[in-house]
Order: sequence, then C-alpha cells, then structure tokens
Amino acid sequence: MRSERPAGLLRLFWSARPGDAFDEAAAALWTASGAGRPRLSPSQAAMICASLTKATHWGRTMLDRRTTAAKHPYHGMPPRAFWKNMARLSPLAIDGLYKKKFRIGADTKVASAGSCFAQHVGRVLKASGFNYLDYEPAPRLLDEADRQRFGYGMFSARYGNIYTARQLRQLLERALGQCKPVDDHWAVNGRYYDPYRPTIEPGGFASLAELQTIRQHHLEQVRRLFQDVDVFVFTLGLTETWVNAQDGMAYQVCPGTSAGIFDPDQHVFMNASYKSVVADMKAFMRMARSLNPKIKILLTVSPVPLAATATDQHVLVATSYSKSVLRAAAGYLAERYDSVDYFPSYEIISTHPFHGFFFERDLREVNPKGVEFVMGHFFEQHKIPSKKASSGGKRAKKKTDEDVWCDEKVLEKYA
Repeated sequence: MRSERPAGLLRLFWSARPGDAFDEAAAALWTASGAGRPRLSPSQAAMICASLTKATHWGRTMLDRRTTAAKHPYHGMPPRAFWKNMARLSPLAIDGLYKKKFRIGADTKVASAGSCFAQHVGRVLKASGFNYLDYEPAPRLLDEADRQRFGYGMFSARYGNIYTARQLRQLLERALGQCKPVDDHWAVNGRYYDPYRPTIEPGGFASLAELQTIRQHHLEQVRRLFQDVDVFVFTLGLTETWVNAQDGMAYQVCPGTSAGIFDPDQHVFMNASYKSVVADMKAFMRMARSLNPKIKILLTVSPVPLAATATDQHVLVATSYSKSVLRAAAGYLAERYDSVDYFPSYEIISTHPFHGFFFERDLREVNPKGVEFVMGHFFEQHKIPSKKASSGGKRAKKKTDEDVWCDEKVLEKYA
C-alpha cells in the first residue's frame, strides 16, 4: 500500500490546475496519511498541496514545450537557414545563395548599367551567349583599348558609370525630355565636356555643337533601350554624390577631378539616405514602365569600397554606411515588387566567410576568380544558352580577366 499511495497522490496533483482550491487536495492528504501514521494538520497538508501543485504546473509546462517544439517556425527549416551549417563548409562550397524570381534565357533581351563592378556582369553575359543589348556600339575602326577609353562596350549604352540611384533616375528623365540641366557643359582650355559623363571623350569635344549632337543621339538610344529591354541589370554603387545647387542634377564624379572646375557655390555634396535611394528607384521604375510595362529589373550592390569619402568619417565607416543603405534599399524593392529581383554579388565578395580572397591586393578591385565565382552562382539559376555553352563559357572566363573602367578611381591620385 505504501507504493500505491504516492502514485495515487501524483495522479491527483497531475490532474490539478493552478488556481484550483486546495481544500480537496488537503483532505486527500489528510485521508492518505492513514492509520498507523502521524496525521498531518490541515495547514501542513495545504502547504504540501500548494507546493506540489506548483511543481505539477511547472512539469506540465515543460511537457507542453516539448510537445509543441515541432511547431515553431524554425523547425524543419533547410540547412541554408542556419549559420552553423554554413560555417562548417569551405567558402567555395557554399551554395544556394540565390534563387531566381524570373527567367533570363537565350531569348531574353538584357541590358546593364551601374558602377564599375557592373561592367563585369555585362561582359560575362555577352560572352556567355545571352542576348545582351548594346545600343551605342563602337565604331569598327577603334581597337579594344580605345573602345574602353571612349566609353564603348562598357554598358548597354554610352552612359559611363552610373554610381547612384539619383543618376539613373535623372538619366531617364533627360532621355524622356522631362528635365534640362542648368549645367549644360564644361568649357576648359577650348575643349568641351559633358558634365554627366565627362570621361567618355578623352580630352573633351572639339566644339559645343559636337558635344550636343552626340549627347542627343545618346539620350535617344537610352530611350530606345528602355523601350526594348526585357531585363535591366543595375548595380548600385554609391550613396555619396555631388549635385548642382540650382537644380539638384547629380554629377558622375566631383567636378574638378576628371574635368571641369569645382565651384563650392554651385557644387554641393549629398550623401543619400535609404529613403531617398528608394524614392529615386521608384521614380525610375515608374518612368521605365511607362515606356515598357513588361520590364523586369535585377538589382545588385557593388562590393567595391569607396575610393574616397567626402564625409568626415573614415573611408571604412563611410563605405559600410553606403553599402548598408544600398543593400537595404535593394532588398526592400525586391521584396515589394514581383518584377524586381536581387542578386547577392555584394555578399559573395565582401562578407567575412569568404575572407576577402576575392579582392585584389588593394582590397578594392575584385579579382578574376571573384568575378568567375559570382557569375557561377548566377549561372546556377540562369543557365548559359545550351547552343553556346561550351564556347560561351571559355569566352566568359576570358572576359573576367579584363580590367574595368572606373571613373571614381580618379580620386585615388589625391590620396
């Protein structure tokens, strides 16, 4: 009977709920103390009952937690959701970083623009056999070196590096005739420069008429490009930019560095916020869709650090701010719109699991192995067109070895 009595008491308390009156349990304890044993007083029985009830409640709570453990959001998540699993792998074995939102195939008309790193993306896509658009091709007489010096073949039109969302928005506004910049040209030593792509004509244009004619042709081609393209790949590079004080037009680089003369009353520094980047990108997207309702946009963020900062921050801190803002903006747009996707070239190159070994010795330029690795992740989702896969792969690998033209790099000579 001794062994049965405690078991019966445990069953009694297991069935009890917090808040139940203790008098019935106390009475049971009083009876259970039985003949031949010292009887418990009612107060002692009540104290024991209360303690056991609390313990029982705790036990049932633990059991509930065990039985519901399989129901929380992290149960059954794939291995890629947990950092621990990734940390066990060699960096080169990490996969599943990108899952496409829409198809890019052999028949998809693709165009690109953006910062220096974006040149790699366009070159490899073209070399791999994708239908890559170039609406301002180089004259046939120019050799490869001069083509790059004069801004040909870098992107899908001769706009040069577009580092910021503000530049991109204003480029399309000008192509649509929605704005006319106050700062029309720079005249230096009898030569003329386009303030918004000052390096596409080394040494400047011979006359203002020549500059304006070539610019008009350029803007017409930009308009055509956005009318025709299926997928537009844009690499966000910077938040820092210089703008005109009168109309807010963003320059490609700070006036006075590669061309022009800096005027502190006319040239104002701006460091874009998350809110302004998103607003500029939304404005660009509205205009692009007015020309081409079916356009899709693939966003990336350049892993290349700032060459220099105009803030009072250390360039490392300024770079972190810039990339964080751009990454957050790109992520929001990709989450918000079905027609916008994000490809993680920034994460693949610059996050710490990869130990920085995809950078050149200057810790800024991306080396060919890095470009190849990034595009390998891209091609896992967007297959190289089958008819051109073998030759395209070889040409693509060759293209990763080529240098890119970076207008921002002019700032390094002032270090």
